[in-house]
Amino acid sequence: MKKSKTGSKQSELFKTQLVPSKPGSEYLFEEEVTADEEPVQCLGMTFPNDEERRNHFLAILAEKLKDPEFRKIEGFPIGSDEDILALSDPPYYTACPNPFIADFIKHYGKPYDPSKPYSREPFAADVSEGKNDPIYNAHSYHTKVPHKAIMRYILHYTEPGDVVLDGFCGTGMTGVAARLCGSKQAVASMGYQVSPDGAVLDSSGNRISHVGGRWAILSDLSPVATFIASNYADFSSLVTFTDEALKLLSKVEKELAWLYAGVSGGQVLSAVWSDVFLCPNCSHEFVFWEAALKNEKLQESFPCPHCGTTVGKTASKTSGAIKLDRPFATGFDPILKKAVRVPKLALVEETTKSGSMRKAKSIKEDGRKKLDSRFEGRSWPYIPTEEFFPGRQTNKLINGSGISHICHMYTQRALFAYGTLWQQQLSSHRHTSLFRFCLSSINNYISRKQGYFGGGGGVSGTLFTPSLHLERNVFDVLRRKLKKLRSLAVKETGIGCVSTQSIVDLRNIPSGTVDYIFTDPPFGESLQYAELNMFVEAWLRVRTVVEEDCVLNYVHKKDLPFYSHMMLGAFREYARLLKPGRWITIEFHNSQNAVWSAIQQSIESSGLVVADVRVLDKQQRSFNAVNRSGAVDQDLVISAYKPNGGLEERFRLKAGTEEGVWDFVRTHLKQLPVFVSKDGQAEIIAERQNYLLFDRMVAFHVQRGVTVPLSAAEFYAGISQRFSERDGMYFLPEQVAEYDKKRMTVRKVLQLQLFVTDESSAIQWLRQQLLRKPQTAGELKLQFMQEIGGWQKTERLLELDELLEQNFLRYDGKGEVPNQIHSYLSTNFKELRNLAKNDDRLRTKAKDRWYVPDPNKAGDLEKLRERALLKEFEEYRESSQKRLKVFRLEAVRAGFKKAWQERDYATIITVARKIPENVLQEDPKLLMWYDQALTRSGEDA
Repeated sequence: MKKSKTGSKQSELFKTQLVPSKPGSEYLFEEEVTADEEPVQCLGMTFPNDEERRNHFLAILAEKLKDPEFRKIEGFPIGSDEDILALSDPPYYTACPNPFIADFIKHYGKPYDPSKPYSREPFAADVSEGKNDPIYNAHSYHTKVPHKAIMRYILHYTEPGDVVLDGFCGTGMTGVAARLCGSKQAVASMGYQVSPDGAVLDSSGNRISHVGGRWAILSDLSPVATFIASNYADFSSLVTFTDEALKLLSKVEKELAWLYAGVSGGQVLSAVWSDVFLCPNCSHEFVFWEAALKNEKLQESFPCPHCGTTVGKTASKTSGAIKLDRPFATGFDPILKKAVRVPKLALVEETTKSGSMRKAKSIKEDGRKKLDSRFEGRSWPYIPTEEFFPGRQTNKLINGSGISHICHMYTQRALFAYGTLWQQQLSSHRHTSLFRFCLSSINNYISRKQGYFGGGGGVSGTLFTPSLHLERNVFDVLRRKLKKLRSLAVKETGIGCVSTQSIVDLRNIPSGTVDYIFTDPPFGESLQYAELNMFVEAWLRVRTVVEEDCVLNYVHKKDLPFYSHMMLGAFREYARLLKPGRWITIEFHNSQNAVWSAIQQSIESSGLVVADVRVLDKQQRSFNAVNRSGAVDQDLVISAYKPNGGLEERFRLKAGTEEGVWDFVRTHLKQLPVFVSKDGQAEIIAERQNYLLFDRMVAFHVQRGVTVPLSAAEFYAGISQRFSERDGMYFLPEQVAEYDKKRMTVRKVLQLQLFVTDESSAIQWLRQQLLRKPQTAGELKLQFMQEIGGWQKTERLLELDELLEQNFLRYDGKGEVPNQIHSYLSTNFKELRNLAKNDDRLRTKAKDRWYVPDPNKAGDLEKLRERALLKEFEEYRESSQKRLKVFRLEAVRAGFKKAWQERDYATIITVARKIPENVLQEDPKLLMWYDQALTRSGEDA
């Protein structure tokens, strides 16, 4: 929120006064913290205080919630109006689609001005930075990008006052980053220099940005994610909040002193609970703690305490262990108010404190009964009673642990304490919200996810409950959290708007109003967000629409087409909202080739253009250029841009012409990095290589429904004529001078690491080898055989000789030695220097060496190769086989391209359906032709 008096101290925001104590208190008076009556400004309006501001916009939101059209926005969460309003803090945060974003952007954003120059290169930063930062760790989540890493991107791509968007915001680290770009101290802590006027300088003293807050628009499908993000938005009142919260905590703890009184005296600090198992051989029950724990280590298999049979939680052929059964007990549940069947659990140990003495004591069955008796006749606070819905993670919990309801994820003691704390109201909505932010942050630590052997909060990304549970004192855990949070108070506030809705429908945000997008989308099936978040959302009383969760999930019948469809919807919205010429950064963990292909296809189909793909090397903590075919199980950073209005307008006039091709290439080359170095060595910029420039050009045409006017051979010849080539990369005239200058400052150029999996990657690998050293087929043979170990099973394996003959030239020993071979030989052999190109000694050494042809001759080769590929494609088209088991992928690509040019969509669809589904889904080029053919023909997949 923006206050009328900026920079006000926290003591001015809240005040304390003595008031009569509540009935039953041992004190006559107690301190009450109340919000100060300081005027606040919001969207051009002034309010007497912050609560008045909230009430004003709550009334507007309440009316909006009655509008049926508003509720049709995709991803509208499940919850009553009352609960949505109780969570919301409009206009900054709503636990539903935020209807105030357009007004916010109109008031604080900058209209797009095409006359104002804007130019940035793609940027790569170490995303592993800052994971131990206390702000980052204030609240955990299933996956997070450190805010300091995001700050580097925001500083690079934006200026103060720009609007930054993240539609998969999670806990809102993009918002934190946008806010802290306004802190000189935070920017300087990342190694930047900050001048007195706020200019941000890199290590060489070059100005790269300016200190100043950016406005963040954050959105997520999950209500718990946006709730966390909204609280991360403003840490300015943490000192007064934690003072009030700690006093309240002590008060509640005193009122519930009976709760943590030890069975044998003292105050309980922690307790150990153990699963009870049933021996399938003798049908005796036993406590897992007593049978499986030896010398503080769990045994995978062990003898049954009653009959001696080797048993374990899972069967084992090695040890001969048979799998244990789970005994259940049926009893009345005071929360669900019905008889329930739950797995048996035994309290086995309590660690208590009495004065300065701490001791651990074993607890027998009568001790457990004493603990249970304390809850008889007690009036329980509100406790969520929801059942876990079927899902991948929830089914594992239900089938593995026998837990079906959220309330059974806690011991009775922890549940009573936690529920009582959730119903507390503090002096202001802001303080109450922060209190619940802290409560949600400790949920995993005080639930049955917490194991006896540590690992704070249990196994991440799952609902797994271990057989040995360490029950922590809820009050102690919360107290530690509050004290840690107190030190994080910052003065920077007002990061923007937070909205709860699906990324595929951001209709409440106007088109072309966003200056930069940073996003970390869900990656396939790794994390089941809706299932995992249900655990906390039950306490918030507003829940995710699970059907909209953008993941792969066989239980919910969410397959790759569903995921691809959702991703395409997301990136189309991103492309709509981004200003022309502006950038989007996509941080993505690539777990499967098919998922990676879906992401690439979605980005390109949305109208965005990829300019750079880099992989984070976790061991070296650095970025390396990524080879697309080998990008499996790696963290990727994708930089893409929205073509500016000038290019789109010109392309509409020149579509399908050579002029349109070269206009796109020139514009695209302007967006690519000119020089990238690491450790004194230059890197090959993959996107500047001719084959990737060709791919981008083709995709740009196809996504706009335009015929591609040039073949690959014509494109390769044309690019060499029009642009300067250095180290296999192409540059604009003004860029090549900069590259040459910087190239002189490094020792050598690092080659891309290529993984040979098919014909296309094999050609690139051979090209790399022959550029470095023209050589004979015999010299290449052994290396080639070593490289093709990962060749795809469905791809027809080509002989080395066939690959060489179709793509490269061999010197037969007649005539002058080609420049490519002459240059290599004269450089590496002293006796061959300063010889004429037709010298016999040179010709003898050069004979039978293969080399990379110059562009004109390469064009002739390409035409011959294309003829052979199309002939093979015809065989696939006419084949009576329903499924092609082994085929030549390059032939299919060439055939699809020709069919597209001829608008023969039926051929593309027919052959695509003969290709194994996994091959089609994992190849972005095939997928592009196929999807576009379906779209143009009106057929369904």
